[in-house]
Amino acid sequence: MSLLSALRLSRQPALAFAAMGLGWGAFAAFVPDIKAGLGASDALFGTLLLGSSIGLLSAMWLAPLVDARLGRYALPAASAALATAFLLPGLAPLPLAFALAMGMVGVTSGLTDVVMNSRVSELETAHRRTLMNLNHAMFSFAYAASALATGFAREAALPPVAVFAAIALVIYAAAPFMVIATRTSGAAGEVPRAFPVSLVIWGGGIVLVAFLVENAMEGWSALHIERTLGGGAAQGAFGPAILGITMGIGRLTGQIVAERVREAPVILAASALAAVGMVLAAVAPSPPVAYLGFGLAGLGVSVIAPMALAIVGRHARDSERTKAISRAAVIGFLGFFIGPPMIGLVSEVTSLRVAFALVALLLVLVPAMLALLLRGRDMRPT
Repeated sequence: MSLLSALRLSRQPALAFAAMGLGWGAFAAFVPDIKAGLGASDALFGTLLLGSSIGLLSAMWLAPLVDARLGRYALPAASAALATAFLLPGLAPLPLAFALAMGMVGVTSGLTDVVMNSRVSELETAHRRTLMNLNHAMFSFAYAASALATGFAREAALPPVAVFAAIALVIYAAAPFMVIATRTSGAAGEVPRAFPVSLVIWGGGIVLVAFLVENAMEGWSALHIERTLGGGAAQGAFGPAILGITMGIGRLTGQIVAERVREAPVILAASALAAVGMVLAAVAPSPPVAYLGFGLAGLGVSVIAPMALAIVGRHARDSERTKAISRAAVIGFLGFFIGPPMIGLVSEVTSLRVAFALVALLLVLVPAMLALLLRGRDMRPT
């Protein structure tokens, strides 16, 4: 199936993925300004980012209930709420207010994440096509474009609230086009099966590592380039931008590869590439070398979480797909819970170079979890 036809098939969740990318891309590029405005150290800023992580985890448990209640309107409602929440962090004058604002961003981001991934998984099952990588690519490209534009906005001294207000207007305009029917009830003749606990645990574990790596680059790449390597604001913004671009390219490639190759070898190769990229970024002597490292890491990590979530969704019953994906996402988003304070603390005690090297080491856990995930299962599409 061509990329364009796949995009037409999943256009509603693709818009939601792009909306989320716009918000998080702008936030990543504004991190140096927001951190400086709060007067926070690395360790404190990492701790404050726990607000979004706590919100994410809360939303993951509530998402199935909200999804069932709102039905076809869950996706546009969650996306619009996320756009509104992103207005808050740039307005927070004090650390506590910032943490609370990030909590709201986390709640709405987690809700949107579960709903849009569930819609994609439902479409994959209904049409017997792989669509997850393509939709995650929409997030990455929107993230990259937003980070780049925000870098220029920072150079022009525009405040965060102005940029996030413009993004919110775009998302509000797109929300009506995200309405999509759901498949939450059991299909006729569906054979009852036990809830796939093992599948959720190990699939979620793989997503956790992938999200932790992604979060490390999203939240700290701009600071690494500007502070460690002496780059300017635009150069710093190009760190998360290159991440978004390469992740988008990797996911488009993954969309094509996933129709021809089993997930296991792709995830293994991707985790190795991501580890190499993180090490290169850690030892980089200049911004261009760091860009190369972040680019390689972005290419590698790009397909890990989408493929793991696709596996979880494909092996869950229609009536429990949203629940299975939300539970796997709960585990996965622990990466966003663990990542900020871990990176901040390690950076405070040593340096961002050491923190990035530590993240690279965590990728060695992926092969073991993948083996447990695939044990006794044929992971080809059914």
